[in-house]
Amino acid sequence: MWIIPGIFSALFLGIYDVCKKWSLRDNNVLGVLFLSNCAALLLTVPVFIASFISPAIMARMSLYAGIPTFSQHFYIIFKTLLVSSSWISAFFALKHLPISIVSPIRASAPLWTLLGATLLFGENFKVLHWVAIGVTFVSYYAFSIIGKLEGISFAGNKWMLLVGVATLTGALSALYDKYLLHSIGINPVTMQVWFSFYLVLVNGSIFLISGLASRWSTKLQWRHTILLIGVFLIVADYLYFKALSHEDAMIAALSIVRRSSVVVSFVVGGILLKELNKRKKMIPLAGVLLGVVLLLF
Repeated sequence: MWIIPGIFSALFLGIYDVCKKWSLRDNNVLGVLFLSNCAALLLTVPVFIASFISPAIMARMSLYAGIPTFSQHFYIIFKTLLVSSSWISAFFALKHLPISIVSPIRASAPLWTLLGATLLFGENFKVLHWVAIGVTFVSYYAFSIIGKLEGISFAGNKWMLLVGVATLTGALSALYDKYLLHSIGINPVTMQVWFSFYLVLVNGSIFLISGLASRWSTKLQWRHTILLIGVFLIVADYLYFKALSHEDAMIAALSIVRRSSVVVSFVVGGILLKELNKRKKMIPLAGVLLGVVLLLF
């Protein structure tokens, strides 16, 4: 069932968000992004090599990574640029805002994914699906109201603007993923391996150019959680692509489930980082959980 790997993807994605927040404290944003991309790429290299040595075995394990066609490379490169713009915006926002605010707002991406899936892929929802989505987004809105109690004005705040950019581009990326997997027919593991490779090239170039332009005004500090960003991202994305590759997978519903990672971000991040208004945020958090449960049934 495609929903199960989607739930586990959300779990690892939540831990990934916490590692990002911890790594970005007083650190160089672009440097953290680049090093975490390198860590993710290192995890994919053994899979790529093993796919050439024992393709049959890797295929049976659903881990085969091949070489895309010439045109498929361009599709993956476009995905890389789309995701890079989303991540750069999200990383800068997360450095300057509480994780218990950024993660829930980013979780509104499924709303745009839902609209896109309905218009582009003709996905049909039952009444219970719509109830689940409605409950989830009411909860997201409640999170935004609580954010105002912490002195975060959504209007005119450049970091909140970056959260919006990250959310919209993230929603577009989710729709594009389904197009690549179903319409273009790219193997999920192949896409993940080459996507990781192009991410290092793109974000490495941006990091280098920013250093040449400003001499890295914020010093890059190594933290072990930077490595964990790449590890948990690879695992979360593998499970996500695995779920999305199912013929009956609904991208809008899967996006909702995946964004339930906000629960992990809230619980772990809120405790470790000692963020404010944790009790008040528990009510909309319960709403997110209810939405996920309704989707499961």
